[in-house]
Amino acid sequence: MSNFNWCHSPKCHTHKTQDRVRGSKGSKVLRTRKVAQNQWNENSFFKYFCSNSCYNDFANTYIERIIAIAPRHTPLETPIDDPKKVKHTSNYTFSDGSQHTWTSTEIKERGVDTTE
Repeated sequence: MSNFNWCHSPKCHTHKTQDRVRGSKGSKVLRTRKVAQNQWNENSFFKYFCSNSCYNDFANTYIERIIAIAPRHTPLETPIDDPKKVKHTSNYTFSDGSQHTWTSTEIKERGVDTTE
């Protein structure tokens, strides 16, 4: 198995950057970039694309085909317990003696115990 992939973007070879220029004098071309395979990108789409721009070009070009692989006709749902409002207070005390407070909503999936 090789330790690189060619970028899968349909437009990668059209981006005018110096690292894509290949060939001898008089017959230069812009070439698709190689994408090194390493631990950083082994579990992400970056093992097939050299940049976020190239990923976006691919997704925008092929989105209808991608969705056709696994179309969704109904929404997904995750059962949750009733949400609880939680009031928080900062440790910082302002010059007038007050403290910053805010409220957040705690949402827990039903049947999942998050305490350890």
